[in-house]
Amino acid sequence: MSSQDYDCIVIGAGVQGSFTAYNLAKNNKKTLLLEQFVLPHSRGSSHGQTRIIRKAYDEDYYTHMMEECYQLWSQLEKEANVKLYRRTGLLVMGPEQGDYQVFKSTLERNKVPIVILPREEFSQHIPHVNLSQGNAALVDTTAGVLYADRTLKTVQGQFQKLGGVIKDGQKVIDITPGSVVTVTTVSGVYRAKRLVITAGPWANTLLSHTGLQLPLQVIKINVCYWREKIPGSYNVQHRFPCFIQLESEEAKHHIYGLPSNEYPGLMKICYHTGAETDPDERDRQTDRGDIDILQRYITRCFPGLVPIPAVVESCMYTVTPDSHFVLDLHPTHSNIVIGAGFSGFFFLVSQCSDKTSGNIATVPWLSYNHDKI
Repeated sequence: MSSQDYDCIVIGAGVQGSFTAYNLAKNNKKTLLLEQFVLPHSRGSSHGQTRIIRKAYDEDYYTHMMEECYQLWSQLEKEANVKLYRRTGLLVMGPEQGDYQVFKSTLERNKVPIVILPREEFSQHIPHVNLSQGNAALVDTTAGVLYADRTLKTVQGQFQKLGGVIKDGQKVIDITPGSVVTVTTVSGVYRAKRLVITAGPWANTLLSHTGLQLPLQVIKINVCYWREKIPGSYNVQHRFPCFIQLESEEAKHHIYGLPSNEYPGLMKICYHTGAETDPDERDRQTDRGDIDILQRYITRCFPGLVPIPAVVESCMYTVTPDSHFVLDLHPTHSNIVIGAGFSGFFFLVSQCSDKTSGNIATVPWLSYNHDKI
C-alpha cells in the first residue's frame, strides 16, 4: 500500500471527524484525516473554548448515549493526561407544563442525579438570576463545561500518536465512489476502502460529488459574551452553573449560557438558532435578531450582566428539519459513511455498534461498528 492509500479517509477535522479518525486509528485502521482549512481554525462549528456537556435532554436515547460519552471523555483525559471537562451542573429552567416537564421526566426516568429548586428557595441557590413567573427549575448535577479547543488539539494529537495522518489546508474538489474511493484535493489524490464525510456546513457540497443531497440548513450563530456588573457574580470559580432556558416570553427556541470562564468577567449566553447563511460567506450574514432577543432576556433575568454584548463571535450550525443528526451509510455506496446535521451538538463518536442490527447506526444514535468501516 502506497503512502496515498488508506483503509479509511475522514473528511472534516471538527469534533466529529477528529474523534472518528481517532477511534479508527485505535482500531488499527490506516486513516487519513483531511481538513480544508489550516488547523486550528474558526471557520466551522467546533472552535471556541467551551461547550456544555449534559444528560438533560428531551429524548431518552440522548441521555443513554451520554452515559457512554462521559466515560469516553474520562478515558481520553487519562490517555492524554489533559483536563477536558469541568463539572458545574446545569440549571434547567422553563414553564412548568412545557418542555421543562419533559426534560425532568427524562432525567428522573433514567435516574440521573438532579436537584429540584423550589421557587421560594431559588435565589438562595442561584443568586443574580430572576426565575420567570410560571417557570420551574432543576439542576442536572452531572453536567459541566467541555474545553472545546483543547479537546480538538488533544484528540488530533492522540490520533497522530496512533499513526494517523492529518493533512490540513487541503480542500476536497472531487470524490469518485467505487470499491476503492478516490478523493481529490487541491494538493493531492488519495484512495481508501472506506470514506467518512463529517464536513459540517460543507456536507452537501461534498455529497454532491456522490449524487446525494440532504435536507440540511446552515445557520450562523452569534456567540455572545456579556460583561458582569460586579466581577465574579457568574464565575465558574464561584460555582455558578451552566444553564438552559427552555422557553421564554422572548423566544420560542432555547437560550443557553456558560459561567464566566474563558474571558475574565464575561459570561457566554447564546440563542440556540440563527439566520441562514452560506458557509463560504458566513460573515456576510449580519442579522442580529437573536442578539435583540438575548438583550431583552438578560435585562429581565440576569440583572447582574450589562445587557449589551461585549464580544460577539461566530459559529455555524448545520441543522436537519427535526434537529436530529444524520449518521448513516450512503444509500448507493455502502463504503461511504455520512455524519451530518449535528444541529449544534458537540459529541464525540464512540466505538460501539448498534446493538440491534450490528450495522452502522442511523439517526439518532451516535455510535457505529468500526469493523464495517
